[in-house]
Amino acid sequence: MGPMSALTRNEAQIRARLLDVRHYEVALDLTTGDETFESRTVIRFTARTAGDTFVELKPDELRSAALDGHPLDPAALTDGRLPLTGLTEGPHELRIAARMRYSRTGEGLHRFTDPADGETYVYTQMFLDDVQRVFPAFDQPDLKAVFEFTVTAPAHWTVLANGITTRIGERPGDGDERPGDGGDGPGDGSAPEAGIWASAPTPVISTYLAAVAAGPWHSIRTEHAGLPFGIHCRRSLAPHLDADAQEILDLTTACYDRFHDKFTEPYPFDSYDQAFVPEFNAGAMENPGLVTFRDDYVFRSAVTDAERQRRAVTIAHEMAHMWFGDLVTLSWWDDIWLNESFAEFMGYQTLIEATRFTETWTGFAMERKPWGYDADQRPSTHAVAPDAAAVPDTASALLNFDGISYAKGASALRQLVAWLGEKDFLAGINTHFARHKFANASLADFVDSLAAHTDRDVHTWAETWLRTTGVDTLTPRLQESHGGWTLTVDRTGSRPHHIAAGLYDRAPDGAIEPREVLALDVPSDEVLSVSGPRPALLVLNDGDLTYAKVRLDETSLETALRGISRIPDPLTRGVVWNSLRDMVRDGELAAADYLATAEAHVPDETDLAIVQGVLSFTRTQIADRYLTPDRRGDALTTLTTIARDLLRRTEDGTDPGLRLLAVRTLVDSATQPDTIAGWLAEGTVPGGPELDPELRWRILARLSVLGAADEADIDEALAADPSGTGREGAARCRAALPTAEAKAAAWERLFHDDSLSNYLFTATAQGFWQPEQADLVREYVPRAYTEAVTLAARRGPAIAEAAGRWALPGHEITEANLEAGHTALTAPDITPLLHRKLADHLDDLTRALRARR
Repeated sequence: MGPMSALTRNEAQIRARLLDVRHYEVALDLTTGDETFESRTVIRFTARTAGDTFVELKPDELRSAALDGHPLDPAALTDGRLPLTGLTEGPHELRIAARMRYSRTGEGLHRFTDPADGETYVYTQMFLDDVQRVFPAFDQPDLKAVFEFTVTAPAHWTVLANGITTRIGERPGDGDERPGDGGDGPGDGSAPEAGIWASAPTPVISTYLAAVAAGPWHSIRTEHAGLPFGIHCRRSLAPHLDADAQEILDLTTACYDRFHDKFTEPYPFDSYDQAFVPEFNAGAMENPGLVTFRDDYVFRSAVTDAERQRRAVTIAHEMAHMWFGDLVTLSWWDDIWLNESFAEFMGYQTLIEATRFTETWTGFAMERKPWGYDADQRPSTHAVAPDAAAVPDTASALLNFDGISYAKGASALRQLVAWLGEKDFLAGINTHFARHKFANASLADFVDSLAAHTDRDVHTWAETWLRTTGVDTLTPRLQESHGGWTLTVDRTGSRPHHIAAGLYDRAPDGAIEPREVLALDVPSDEVLSVSGPRPALLVLNDGDLTYAKVRLDETSLETALRGISRIPDPLTRGVVWNSLRDMVRDGELAAADYLATAEAHVPDETDLAIVQGVLSFTRTQIADRYLTPDRRGDALTTLTTIARDLLRRTEDGTDPGLRLLAVRTLVDSATQPDTIAGWLAEGTVPGGPELDPELRWRILARLSVLGAADEADIDEALAADPSGTGREGAARCRAALPTAEAKAAAWERLFHDDSLSNYLFTATAQGFWQPEQADLVREYVPRAYTEAVTLAARRGPAIAEAAGRWALPGHEITEANLEAGHTALTAPDITPLLHRKLADHLDDLTRALRARR
């Protein structure tokens, strides 16, 4: 398979003017071996005028191609493009047969053999331009067409697709009966070698949304509102899916009903399947009628309710995409926010309205918003809706699937609803659906739909919010006056903000009590005069309705540091915690002060999303980056103290989620092996919980880092848990062992073993770099950058993404590390995706180094 040219926006526009693509018939044969499959495609399209164009394909071997019955030369395929020259005006038929290669990196048609039972599963991930790894296509989002699949698969497999699938036939075997068949097979009595499945035709959809998943799925099916619904997973995960099936289906149908309350356009597809698939790179993918999720969402081990909420958000997010992205699709990738920001916003909001998860915006504040804030302050920042010139091709488009397109965009929409009003917002959305259903749309189209329902200047709002970069900062200035005090808000930035300011007083017992909420529009020339005493705490953006960093005045900061856990509303606490986090990152609050605040208040925190967010930032950023190495041990000791306080608080069993977070934190922060080694030996934490596979592997990973486990221990653990997750755990542990031999072996697997799957690559990289082993791995620090450049060019975007996130040394906060990284940035063969990840990585290191000083 040769290199692939990125499709430019100009090329896409020219091709869209020339072609009207009508129909794809795709036949896949999945019975031809472990490495490749056969792909035969018929594309029917119309040329509006005479002209030349091309179709994209990345085959292992192009067997044949014919246009209107006339053979095409397979040797003409260059850089993944097969020229179609001399097209006449009118209808055409293109037939292509090819041998294609399975993926091990989650791109194209991914193949996975489950080590737990030897069963094999395949599924497609066509986004952004990986349909070409499965079948030929005019691969751009505005050339929508009808898709029909015929799939030949092993006889005991089930095939899923965008449309309802039916087993339409069988291919006879060689006469050998399968055990238990009793001689009742077709023809000569043999069991069938393969089943042949056909999918119902879809409505017109974009190429990147076509989907197939095949294997011996464990399936649970039901019907709702006259449609078939199904959830599917690997057979080895069946007990775990069964345990949560009712919760998943209830969430799915509740969201379906709520979206039908909100949207005037009905669900546009013939079924709704959700397949939990192995080694999936993203959280999920919004394939119409066949949503694929990473099967980590089938919980094998205990999880917190915050993690259940995260799964619920993903379910709601993907269902929202059936309208935002699938029914109405972006015209080009500069408008990806029209897909992701809306699904993100609707996912969180709809759960509040339709399910038991009523505090989702706190989870958003603690988990997603920092993702957006961080991305928006890096060199790679971009507008939520960038100018078309900033997204000239598919390679550049792939860079923008980040915290800006998701979290910042969703935050902007939340601000828009607060400013515009929900009624007008929903009216605009429904107009947008009605105007552009089964077609494509742009930012301008969306804004025009909103403008039809309001007198507010939404065009200017869109320019100031969606076309600009960076994070505004809002800072209060309070001045005491006769009989009261005045408030002005300084804004660093350019966006208007409609926010609330919460006023709080400190009670004699230390409780922080709400006094009043002020509605503010920023910027404003008005100086707000307020009667009464100055508040002990003033929180700008109370309720978290806008996207901006907020600062605390001196009195409020002192109140927050002393009493943040006494603030009554969890979302307000989340806003204040984020303010402290931003101050650490900006060098305005010492990392040690944040750590002390966590020690004082996390043991009394009741919201799991806040506990999880604060402990994660403290463990991975404060301890590992913002504090100098000589203070790291004390930070880890503080974290174990917090964990033990939480364990004592949860001894009565009333909050198992909080207790689980405490156990995880204590394991991850252990500086001595004795306690956690004892837990592993006993199979339980005193007072609970009993160790499940996730906790066992977590403990063994920490023991590996500390030198208290060896290869034999890892082998024994893998024998006890030979699942896919077990293989990842073993890879992580082996890479974490503190020996030169273990590091050399892990390095070889990472950078020179191209058979390593995406998940095993990530697990190995996660184990490799450990702050405790800085001296042992120092020789690898400069090598990581040069070898990552070569690796990314050789193995493609999925591995480049994983390498940029996990395989670069983030613990080494030194000028030498920065210098090595900056040298790699200038490498002539660095891929755009790795360049983006590396630039951001270096910016994070620079920020940490600056904060240390």
